[in-house]
Amino acid sequence: EVQLVESGGGLVQAGGSLRLSCATSGFTFDDYAIGWFRQAPGKDREGVSCIDGGVHDTHYADSVKGRFSISRDNAKNTVVLQMDNLKPEDTAVYSCTLAGTCLFAMTNGGHYWGQGTQVTVSS
Repeated sequence: EVQLVESGGGLVQAGGSLRLSCATSGFTFDDYAIGWFRQAPGKDREGVSCIDGGVHDTHYADSVKGRFSISRDNAKNTVVLQMDNLKPEDTAVYSCTLAGTCLFAMTNGGHYWGQGTQVTVSS
């Protein structure tokens, strides 16, 4: 059974940092891309970042470039999203998702999703 479990969300002041983790199981980890999406109340879901399996190419939305960094630990089957210089507009529920490639994930979303973790940035 494929599982994705997010952790690391919380409340932080603007300019602060959070580190989100997506722990996975039930599939061959490095064969797949893992992406992070977010959804704020009243807004569409937005692709934030993604890392491909194998070559580990990374992808970022323009709104987070230079502030967020994604990495994967194949020994722990985990993907980490390091979020620095957070802004109030980063407030959202963040979810990780599994897809064949980041090109597919960032366009369509993935095939499996975690339950999400809340990130709240105060001004």
